[in-house]
Amino acid sequence: MLKLRKIYLAILLFVCCFSGMAQQASKSEVTRTIFAYGGNFNKQFMRYVMALTKKENPRICFLPTATGDNANVILAWYNACEELNMRPYVQRVYVASYTEKKTFEENLLSMDAIVVGGGNTLNMMAIWKAQGIDTVLRKAYNKGIILAGGSAGSLCWFQGGTTDSRPKDLSIVQGLGFIQTSHCPHYHSEPLRKPLYFENILKSRLSPGYAIDDLAGIVFENEKYIKSVACDEKSNTYYVSVIDGKVDEKLLPVVKVLK
Repeated sequence: MLKLRKIYLAILLFVCCFSGMAQQASKSEVTRTIFAYGGNFNKQFMRYVMALTKKENPRICFLPTATGDNANVILAWYNACEELNMRPYVQRVYVASYTEKKTFEENLLSMDAIVVGGGNTLNMMAIWKAQGIDTVLRKAYNKGIILAGGSAGSLCWFQGGTTDSRPKDLSIVQGLGFIQTSHCPHYHSEPLRKPLYFENILKSRLSPGYAIDDLAGIVFENEKYIKSVACDEKSNTYYVSVIDGKVDEKLLPVVKVLK
C-alpha cells in the first residue's frame, strides 16, 4: 500500500511539473509587438498593422484620445480603413456609463490590434491614467495584441520625448515606457524636432532613442528593435545616441517599402 502511495505521489508530482512547464512555455511564446510610425495613420500603415496580426479580417481598434475623440479624426480613421480586410472599431474615452455595453478592458482586450492616434500626448497620458487605460494597454501588450500608432500614438510607447502639448515651446513628456528608450516623431517634417532631440540626448534629459520620419515606421518585438519600414523611398528611421561626447545619428536601413 505504501509503495502504491509513493508511485501515486511521484505521478502527481510529474503531472504538476509538466503542467507548470507547459504554462511557462505557453507564456514565453507570446510575442509582444509595437509598430511605431512617425506621423499620421494611412492605408499603407493600416495594411501593415493587419499583416502584423497574422489574422484574416482582424479586429483593429482606434484610440483617438489625444484629439479629445474628435469626430473628424474618427471619420478619417474609418476612411483609411475602407476596402481593407479588417473590422475597424473606435474606443472613445469621453463616454457616459449608460452608453457603453463594455468596459475599456473588455473592449480593448478583445482586439487583434490597437492603433493610437496623434494629438496632445500630455493630455492623453493623463486621461489614460485617470481611466486605467494605461494598465489595460500593458495587459494588451503582454497578451500579444499588436500596439501601433504615430505622433502622440508612437511617443506613448516609449520612456519619453518632446511634445507640443504645452504652450509656446516643445517640452519633454513621459510615455508608458514599454520601450525603454526615448523617441522623436515627425523627425524631418518639423524643423525644431531634430535639434532639440539632439540637445536633450546630449544633455541627458532624454535617453538615447529612435527618431522616425512621418512616413516611416519601426517594428519592435519583445522590447527589441526588429526592422524599419517606410511608405516611400525618402522616409527613414534613426537611432540617436552619444558617442565620445558627441551626438551620433545612425541610419536604420528600411527593409520594406509599404504598398
